Amino acid sequence: VQLVESGGGLVQAGGSLRLSCAVSGRTFSNDHMGWFRQAPGKERDFVAAISWSGGSTDYADSVKGRFTISRDNAKNAVYLQMNSLKPEDTAVYYCATDFGRWSSLSRVKDEYTYWGQGTQVTVSS
Repeated sequence: VQLVESGGGLVQAGGSLRLSCAVSGRTFSNDHMGWFRQAPGKERDFVAAISWSGGSTDYADSVKGRFTISRDNAKNAVYLQMNSLKPEDTAVYYCATDFGRWSSLSRVKDEYTYWGQGTQVTVSS
């Protein structure tokens, strides 16, 4: 199983970025997917999650209303549209799959089985 994130970069505060995560090596459409982020010296924190069908989503309070998670099962991809970016959004962003283990969306990183290598997002003030 391989997850590859892309789309990170440097953006000014107030700007937007769209992250992508390509999944290969398994039937992606059965998995709930999550996005997490880790700033230097901090824990890896939950950002957003989406159910296998795309019908349910969950967001951390810090990003609600600014970020949107989506998926395309035909393309084995999950996305994170990030708008109104703030300097505190600066982090390495990771996508992860629960490998179809759980019936509900999770905010707990230990409940995700496979992870990508991460993509750096830097928001300047």
